[in-house]
Amino acid sequence: MTGEQAADRTVLKITGADRAKFLQGLVTNDVSALEGRLVYAAMLSPQGKYLADFLLTERDGAILLDVSAQIAEALARRLSMYKLRADVQIAPSGLNVLRGLGPAPDGALPDPRHEALGWRAYSDTPGTPPVTDWDAIRVAHCIPETGIELIPDASYILEAGFERLHGVDFRKGCYVGQEVTARMKHKTELRKGLATVGIEGTAPPGTPIEANGKEAGTLFTRAGDLAIAHLRFDRVAPRMTAGTATVLWPDG
Repeated sequence: MTGEQAADRTVLKITGADRAKFLQGLVTNDVSALEGRLVYAAMLSPQGKYLADFLLTERDGAILLDVSAQIAEALARRLSMYKLRADVQIAPSGLNVLRGLGPAPDGALPDPRHEALGWRAYSDTPGTPPVTDWDAIRVAHCIPETGIELIPDASYILEAGFERLHGVDFRKGCYVGQEVTARMKHKTELRKGLATVGIEGTAPPGTPIEANGKEAGTLFTRAGDLAIAHLRFDRVAPRMTAGTATVLWPDG
C-alpha cells in the first residue's frame, strides 16, 4: 500500500476483552462498532475541556488509536489511569499512518471528519513524503489541528466544530466531560468558535484579533489568503486586525 506518510502521528494499540467498553465510557463518540470504519473522537477533562483528539478503528482484535505524536505518550498515561481492573492493555503499535486523496486503496478508510481529507490507512511500511498541502485543506474547511486550534485544558470541542466534524455523539450515554458538553449543546447558540476568515498581511498563529478596539479572538493556521480563527461572534466586524494583518469576516 502506498500513501503519504503522516510522520507527526502515532498509532496506539488497545487490546483486551474490555477494550471497547473501556473507551466507550471515556471518549466523546460511539465506539461500539469500529470494525471497517474510522471514528473521530476526543477525550475531555471532567470540566469538559479538550485533552486529546484521535481517530479510532478496530483490526485483528485490537483498537487502533491514531493520535498526534506530541501527545501520544501523555494520552497513553491518562488512559492507563482509568484502567483499574479492566482487561485492557495499551501499547505503541509501530504502525505508520498513511493518507491520500482520490480512490482509496484496499484497507484504507475514509476520514470521517470531512470528505476533503480523503482516506487514511495503517501499515507496517512507511509511506511516501507528503506532497499534498493538508493545511490548506484544513483551513478551507475549518478543521482544527491538535496543539494549534485544539489546546489542551483550554478548548471546548463544540466551539472547535466537533459536531460538524462527526466527533461527538449526544445519544451514546455518559463519558468524561459529557455534562458540560451537553449543556453547551443545548444553549441557543455558541458565542465563541472557530471560523475560516480572510487575511491580508503577516501575523503568526496565536496573534490576538481586535475589532472596534476590543479583543475579538485569536488567529491560528493560515494557508494563502485564508486562516482559521477562534472568534467571539458578538464582536466580529467586516474588517479586523491581527497585529499588522487585516482579518476579513466572510462576506464582510
